[in-house]
Amino acid sequence: MLPPFQSKQSIIIHAPRKIVWEFNQDLSKISEFHPRVAKVELISGKQFRDAGVAYRCHMSDGKNTCIEKDIEIVPMERILTELPSDTMGITKLLPDYVVETTFHPVNEKSTRVEIAHFYSVSKWYIRLLNLFIRNRIAKQTREMLKAMKKKIEDTYS
Repeated sequence: MLPPFQSKQSIIIHAPRKIVWEFNQDLSKISEFHPRVAKVELISGKQFRDAGVAYRCHMSDGKNTCIEKDIEIVPMERILTELPSDTMGITKLLPDYVVETTFHPVNEKSTRVEIAHFYSVSKWYIRLLNLFIRNRIAKQTREMLKAMKKKIEDTYS
C-alpha cells in the first residue's frame, strides 16, 4: 500500500516505449540525465533495475548522497522506488517517500513517462512545509524529465 499521493509530473518522449523502458533500466545512466546526480554507485552490484536493487546517488553539490531502492518492477509498465536514506534530511521529513514511474505508449513512436510522488504529511510542521516541499519536488522532477527526454531523443532519433 502506497502512502498518500502528493504530485505527478509527466512528459512525452518521442521514442517507442521499449526504448524508453530499456534506457531507464540502466542505473548507470542516471547521472547522464539527472541534473542533481553526478555519479551513481551500484551498491547492490547490479547495473540494471530489479526488485530489491539499491544504488547510491552522489549529488552534484559534491557533498550529499541518497540511497534509492527499487521495490517493485512491472516490465514495460512501472517502477516503484523508495528512499531509505540520504544526507540531505529528506528521509527524516518524509520517511515513507515512494516514487512511482510509469510508462504509457502514446503511439508506436512516442511514450508518456509519469512520475508520481507519495508520502505522508502526518506531523503539523510537515503539513506546513508541504507546499514548499511539493513544489520543489515537482520542479526538480520536471527538470529531470526534460533532460531524460533530450538524452533519449538525441540518442535514439
